[in-house]
Order: sequence, then structure tokens, then C-alpha cells
Amino acid sequence: MGMFDTILWLPVCAGATGLGLVLSFLAWRRRGATAGIRGVAWSLLPMAAFLTGAHALIWGIVASVVGFVTGLVAGIINPFVWAGVGLAGLALVLFVVSGVMRKRGVGGATAKQPKQAKVKSGVKTGGTPAAPAAPAPQAVNPSPAPAKGRTKDDDFSDIEEILKRRGIG
Repeated sequence: MGMFDTILWLPVCAGATGLGLVLSFLAWRRRGATAGIRGVAWSLLPMAAFLTGAHALIWGIVASVVGFVTGLVAGIINPFVWAGVGLAGLALVLFVVSGVMRKRGVGGATAKQPKQAKVKSGVKTGGTPAAPAAPAPQAVNPSPAPAKGRTKDDDFSDIEEILKRRGIG
């Protein structure tokens, strides 16, 4: 790790954990046990990183990100840097546009789909309504006499109407 060795990292990680525990105690008293326990969990992470050796990995990642940003700023007059920033922006815009299109169901047809789309719930997947299915023949089953004051049609007329609209019954 170069100049940052174990002797330096032990007090840094222990100090971050100690400060986090103090702040977690204060959060516990002000906002309740849930906030305090969550604060303790976050507070233990710096010491856990030190004890497992992950602090070196974290330091390397942070140093790489800082080096990237400083290189980007230093190359501000470089046309290749601007071309890369423009391409990254274009990619971001395309991701957002495709997400909006997917959400609205626009542009879903692909070359892999056949011309005759499968019929699902009365609508073709291409977006055009399908021809209504012919109602299935129903067997005539004698049912028990309806309850007093009601007719057979009153009991299930709403349900039968909904089923007919859906092409089920």
C-alpha cells in the first residue's frame, strides 16, 4: 500500500468506528432504537474493513476514482475527452428514452416476432383487437329452484355479462 500501512490505518479506522458509535448513541436517544441500531451497523464497518484487509481495496478504489477525475479535468481541452463525455451523455439519453418507450409499450415489435401475433385476452400482441371468440356451447344442467323472491337471472346476471364481454362464457 505504500506509505499508508497498518500503523496509520488502525487509528483511522478505530477513530471512525468510535465517532460513529457516539453519533449512533445520540441518534438512538433522539430518534429511537431503529436509527441507533442502524447507526451502530454503519459504525462497525470501518473497523471490519481494517480487520479483514478490505481497507487497502477501498483505498485503491478511491485513489483510482480521484485519479480518473483529475485526469478528466486536466484533459479538459482534449477533443477525445469531450468526445467521450458526449458519447456517455448520448448513451444515457438513449437508456432513458428506451425505458420510457418500454413503459409506454411503444416499439415493442421486433423482427423475430411472426406477423400473426398470438391472441391473449382478446387483444393481439400487435395492439389490434382480436375477433371475439365464439361462445362455447353450454350444457343444459337443471339447477335447483331459485331462492324465494329471486329469479335465476338475478343471481348471476352480472357475472354472466362480464364473462361474455371477456369471451369466456
